Amino acid sequence: MSATEIAKLIDHALLHPTLVDDDIKSGCETAAKLNVASVCVKPYTIKLAAELLKDSEVGVGTVIGFPHGSNASEVKAFEAQVACRDGAVELDMVVNVGKVLQEDWDYVREDIAAVKKVAESEGAILKVIFETDFVANDDHKVKLCEICESLGVDYVKTSTGFGYKKDDAGNYGYTGATEHDIALMRKSCSEAVGVKASGGVRSYEDAVKMRDLGATRLGSSSSEAIVTGEASQQEGY
Repeated sequence: MSATEIAKLIDHALLHPTLVDDDIKSGCETAAKLNVASVCVKPYTIKLAAELLKDSEVGVGTVIGFPHGSNASEVKAFEAQVACRDGAVELDMVVNVGKVLQEDWDYVREDIAAVKKVAESEGAILKVIFETDFVANDDHKVKLCEICESLGVDYVKTSTGFGYKKDDAGNYGYTGATEHDIALMRKSCSEAVGVKASGGVRSYEDAVKMRDLGATRLGSSSSEAIVTGEASQQEGY
């Protein structure tokens, strides 16, 4: 893939809790310079990002129910309305992980549908985050794909990048997008639904691998490294 092609797969993530306004500004400058598909920013920074990127081709996205998906459905819907009002054109919502794990599929469907209704009325793209670090059962992932497809969701997405789990030593970490999950999600949805690999996509090689497995968007805070890595590949470095 060329630098332009790889950049247009990327949602440049600006979501870390410690980011301040200056970080959002520099992140948006990077996004505009690379001409990525979108930035994905914290909800309160949507207005700032929209103003900074108004003369670019970069869309402004945000997160809903982030990072654990535990907000009431009404709150998620209201958050989506405010986000669109403030200038977001893409919404990445997190499923209710607990309800998925207990297989309360009616609740899960209605939760997604509540945000989908807002996205549709506002002309926004909706991506649904499964949080595969917590939702590890393949049957659950397949069921989520089926629900998302039936509701007309635009993308299914692996992870938030904040699904930290404690290991036996007491340390926290996350896995993020895996080859297995991207292949499974692509197989479980028609081509009408995009697949977003998010979490752990940090290099040009990672990006190509996920693209080849069926990912049509990539969520990463390492956008510059990915695009620069493409240039190094072309130069034989």
